Amino acid sequence: MRATDLGITIGRFDTGPRNAITDVEGVLVGHTTVVADDVRSGVTAVVPEALTTWRTTLPAGLAVGNGHGKLIGATQIDEMGAIETPILLTSTLSAYRVADALVTYMLNLPEHHDTITLNPVVGETNDGFLSDIRSRPIREEHVVAAIESAGREVVEGCVGAGTGTVALGYKGGIGTASRVVDVAGETRTVGALVQSNFGGTLTAAGVRMPAQELLATTPPEPDGNSCMIVVATDAPLDARQLQRVARRAVYAMARVGARYSNSSGDYAIAFGSHGAPPADSALNEIFEGTMDAVEEALLNSLFTAETTYGYRGRAAHAVPTSRYSQP
Repeated sequence: MRATDLGITIGRFDTGPRNAITDVEGVLVGHTTVVADDVRSGVTAVVPEALTTWRTTLPAGLAVGNGHGKLIGATQIDEMGAIETPILLTSTLSAYRVADALVTYMLNLPEHHDTITLNPVVGETNDGFLSDIRSRPIREEHVVAAIESAGREVVEGCVGAGTGTVALGYKGGIGTASRVVDVAGETRTVGALVQSNFGGTLTAAGVRMPAQELLATTPPEPDGNSCMIVVATDAPLDARQLQRVARRAVYAMARVGARYSNSSGDYAIAFGSHGAPPADSALNEIFEGTMDAVEEALLNSLFTAETTYGYRGRAAHAVPTSRYSQP
């Protein structure tokens, strides 16, 4: 189930046709899921088509909620206000192998035949509760498959980088959503994709759903809880404005019960298309739409996830959505 299947409506704006980050024109998503023996892991690719066909940069902004993470490429996004590659999400200790594979992939593109410097962007969360994280299972072929399989339909839940994640005491995963908003008199789309793996108490549209009360077993409380959020928009925002959008994405985690713990790596990257940026006063709806889309994406990441058994016989249980009652 997605949040809308439970009758949960977040905010006042309409969604895009897919209610996904891919409602933003030119944005694709692909996954590679790796499940074998003690491994429950994978990689998810958010692919702006422009960066694999004809552009070398897109404007972007970064927000850090809590910086206990290994977000590769973060300082250059912050300094230069741009991304140069698709944004890949994976497992903590596989992030470096994924970054190397991403560089190889990009250098082989015609647009980069003379490139001598490149900033790969790879985010991660720690899936070590359900997966043998020390084995670093993600390989170059997994990265290439995720990028090249990217399309408009987005699978959610226990897939790709969300295969082994745990959030709010339940099985977490990948989630996505979108909103259609007005920016300076123009209809624009903002979409979000999340990799949920953080602690706290699940709250859905104001209803608390504590795992310790709703599950018949003790909920997992793994170390290294984190969340990666990617926001895309077709609004022509500049890097500074996209950084402000990214901050709102991190704020939205609080709506679903995040506790922003000491060991959490909570990051948001927002990217958009080039164009003449609107005045800041025109951004109110995109701020609001961003928070709504992220909140719903986070809920979708849990509601679409399935109970998963993994490393050392550990289990992360799905949210018992039958227990949800609208306020």
